[in-house]
Amino acid sequence: MSARPADARGPQPVEIALLASVFVVAACGLVYELSAAALSSYLLGDSVLQFSTIIGTYLFAMGVGSWLSRYFDLDRQLPAHFLRIELLVALIGGALPAILFLANAYVPSAFRLLLYGLVMVVGTLVGLEIPLVMRILKRNIVLKNLVSQVLTFDYLGALAVSVAFPLILVPQLGMIRTGLLFGFMNAAVAVWALWLFRHELRRIGAHALACFLALAALLGAFIGADHITTLAEDKFYQDRIVFSATSPYQRIVVTRGQLGHRLFLNGNLQFAERDEYRYHEALVHPVMAAQGAPKKVAVLGGGDGMAVREILKYPSVESVTLVELDPNMTQLFTEHETLAALNGHSLSSPKVKIVNTDAFQWLQQPGDMFDVIVVDFPDPTNFAIGTLYTNSFYALLEKRLSASGYAVVQTTSPLVARKSYWTVATTIESVGLRATPYHAHVPSFGE
Repeated sequence: MSARPADARGPQPVEIALLASVFVVAACGLVYELSAAALSSYLLGDSVLQFSTIIGTYLFAMGVGSWLSRYFDLDRQLPAHFLRIELLVALIGGALPAILFLANAYVPSAFRLLLYGLVMVVGTLVGLEIPLVMRILKRNIVLKNLVSQVLTFDYLGALAVSVAFPLILVPQLGMIRTGLLFGFMNAAVAVWALWLFRHELRRIGAHALACFLALAALLGAFIGADHITTLAEDKFYQDRIVFSATSPYQRIVVTRGQLGHRLFLNGNLQFAERDEYRYHEALVHPVMAAQGAPKKVAVLGGGDGMAVREILKYPSVESVTLVELDPNMTQLFTEHETLAALNGHSLSSPKVKIVNTDAFQWLQQPGDMFDVIVVDFPDPTNFAIGTLYTNSFYALLEKRLSASGYAVVQTTSPLVARKSYWTVATTIESVGLRATPYHAHVPSFGE
């Protein structure tokens, strides 16, 4: 097939459509990669390890796919190969979050194997896409323009998704619907390829049927995404789920069973109604009593308002500043009648000021001094949370304490996680503070 170079005759509709497809393909591929990494971080913890290994495996798989593309050497059938690969990526990649959620609930022992297996399969298929598009475009575009144009659209697609994924897609759609939406977009590229190359494709009726079935399956799953989530979470949490939401920061689930309400963040238990008083009383009362008559108190974390409830029992307290990263948490425990009752409607108190921001950044800003600061963060199980247990953090904390001020820090178990527990104590003392370790048993968490 002979033709003038694209730069001599201007871009043609087929070329424009295929370059637009590169943009969509790149966006979809990155969504599948981010979904796998985010889910493994949610469910397995240690976000640095999970993102590193998932991204590394995915890139390796893309390299395998690029290498395999050399075996697709029938020039006239390249559009057919491209169409089939698009449908496979759409179905497997789009369903990846749903499959992993269900696997974590029903076959947790096989979760890691399935996770990396799916990442390898999707990465290999995505690695096949761009080389095939380039070989199709090579028919009419000179090489120097071909590479630059394809890579430009590839990188633009990746940029668009990297911004939209955490800020728009996951908060608005959730992880499962986000995956299915981009699977639908991959399938739409296959339909577009079906139309563009209808005169080249053999068995066009079979290809059209495959496209229709793929789109129908993805659309049906998108509509039923809530049922998929419920099916997985009902099995995982056992008790009836009364509230669930996905924020930019975490998955929030509240259950209710015979022993009352329980709060889970990213699948990890945060409190159980039957014995949360043991934890929050042990967290708050020793430090409040040590100070004597605190007037200004800050709580870092603790968006459920339970610690604030205990603080407000002291008549000397004039103001409480609650610094909680996730506004969804403070809104939930302020407005949900049942959950607000658990914290005694403490977050609605006129003495309480809620600041939704990162605690580390809040401490770095000039501000008030406090008589007591309660640090109620989750255990330092990953790098992001670990930054809140560093000497830099405690040095900033010390600067916000009044001359007679005290702070209390929740940390791990001195029996099960001895090294972590005593490392926190040593880190606190490294900035000139005096640490007094103590321990309280909360049955819901075990020892």
